Amino acid sequence: MTESTRQHGRLTRQPSDSTTRSFIGPAGKPVELRIPRSVRRRGDFDLVVHFHGAAWLPHQAVASLRNETVSAVVNLGAGSGTYDRAFADTVAFDSLLATVVREVATESGRAARTRSITLVGFSAGHGAIRRILRVPRYLRAIDAVLLHDGMHTSYVPDGKGLADGAVLDTLNLADFAALARAAMRGEKRFVVTHSEIFPGTFASTTETADWLLSALNLKRTPVLRWGPRGMQQLSHVKVGRFELLGYAGNSAPDHVDQLHAMPELLALTIRR
Repeated sequence: MTESTRQHGRLTRQPSDSTTRSFIGPAGKPVELRIPRSVRRRGDFDLVVHFHGAAWLPHQAVASLRNETVSAVVNLGAGSGTYDRAFADTVAFDSLLATVVREVATESGRAARTRSITLVGFSAGHGAIRRILRVPRYLRAIDAVLLHDGMHTSYVPDGKGLADGAVLDTLNLADFAALARAAMRGEKRFVVTHSEIFPGTFASTTETADWLLSALNLKRTPVLRWGPRGMQQLSHVKVGRFELLGYAGNSAPDHVDQLHAMPELLALTIRR
């Protein structure tokens, strides 16, 4: 399906004076790292780990924050299961964080440490985050999470949708509900966005968002306002430091809009 009723703005790659490095990370795939000049002078830093998407875009989104934030981008391939399995062993996330710190220390020539950790999952990338959140010590260590159009799960039984009597596999959603409750108490920051795309073979981000709100006993507030890149926001929920934003659109460009909206969505997620 294609549509042309709304603008689908796209970011363009901008030059940066940051240092970029790469190392082999989970599942033997390269992790792309961006280290800003301010971090090279200090050593301690905030960290944003982004799962799924061309590395330049999250790097540029993080750079727009104008603070001492390192960005690491992990791309493992198609499907949330690929990301989930890659982090099934806790060694994978431990090693990822330790290697980022080591690379920053090498670049700065001094001891390095993380001050805060933000995880960002676009589309299939949410699979890594849901697996990471299942480990209590990781949940305690993570400060904020952004899921942009990427909170999916399976139908049970497989092959049927909700209209045919299926239900959502909530095992993949329970940890997001726990994170949302912590955010509602002010302990974490959790931002979820979704489009209106219905994949058909697995649960849409609209359906999972509806489940999450029901589990939290929350209701949407209808809105109609323009968002970044020509997106059109239709609903909003905000309680404490938990926030959910619903956007119009059920075509592929609407999905990609959410990735290109990362500068604004990330600023919303990590604001103090």
